[in-house]
Amino acid sequence: MVSAASCVSPAQIEVLPTPVYSVQEYTPTPTSTTAPTITPTATINPLVTLTPTPDPFLDLYIDSLKLGNYGGGVLQDEGYMFSEGKFTRKLFRYRSEGLELFGFINIPEGEGPFPIIFLLHGGVDREGYNTASYSARYADALVKEGYVTIHPNLRGYPPSQDRENILGVGDTIDLLNLLALVRQQSGSAGLLEKADGSRIGLWGHSMGGSIVIRALIVDQEIKAGLIYAAIHSNEEFNLAHFEKDGRGNEKVIAPASALAKISPLNYLGEITAPISIHHGGLDDVVPIEWSRDLCERLTDMGKEVQCKEYPDQLHTFQNSGDIDFMNDMIAFFDKYVK
Repeated sequence: MVSAASCVSPAQIEVLPTPVYSVQEYTPTPTSTTAPTITPTATINPLVTLTPTPDPFLDLYIDSLKLGNYGGGVLQDEGYMFSEGKFTRKLFRYRSEGLELFGFINIPEGEGPFPIIFLLHGGVDREGYNTASYSARYADALVKEGYVTIHPNLRGYPPSQDRENILGVGDTIDLLNLLALVRQQSGSAGLLEKADGSRIGLWGHSMGGSIVIRALIVDQEIKAGLIYAAIHSNEEFNLAHFEKDGRGNEKVIAPASALAKISPLNYLGEITAPISIHHGGLDDVVPIEWSRDLCERLTDMGKEVQCKEYPDQLHTFQNSGDIDFMNDMIAFFDKYVK
């Protein structure tokens, strides 16, 4: 029997809302005892991986040049060129970064092996450029003293092909490839049969002087380097001073942090070879103060450096001043290369 106190009318019953859950679908295996998992309904975003922006100047840095692999190919004989004196001059061809590059080689009479001097010309007018240009007289003076002299036409100087050459780094790569190739083939039959690849010196005028400084930092097997009225080792100075970049190329817009890694000035302490610096007092192309500054820096670092000024000489020396310079040049290479 039900008592009156146990009876409740429908109006007196409170109806509670049914909870709502997001239930992950679950299909148990015959042996599974795992219960369904209840998860929140929020959406979880996947992680985003950030990649750094590539440095557009990385390949131009001196530290990048140190990591390069150079050489390969052959120094090809392209035939005889006119020469005055008891030596042979021939046109040569080689490849660097896919470019066909040319130049001349002077070979002394005699059996050898002879030490080698590479000569890097300055930035002259490319229209009508002659392979045996103004710098040939220095190569000729050295071959008569018993040196194989190698004078490449820098990229863009006919008949050498042209390509991007930001701040002369392309020229430096071309020289490093040529240096390695010459070392590999020295003593072998052909143009380098009389060459001694273990005794190499560098000579550079104006923009060629900048190539020499870079190469001395990267290739420490070079015995000595001579620079003649060279542009600045700090690229910021070259960009500020010259109408273009000091080499005939359009100016590059680069942050100071990148220019610091491109400029040889910040790596002078790594040079081990003796250096000879020459500059004319009347130079109206490259300020003589730049050579004075370089001389002072190298001296303060304890480097073996010779510095000489020619008060009455312009950017390219002439007459008695040029003769004095050539005598100094020969004496320097005789002491440190021959």
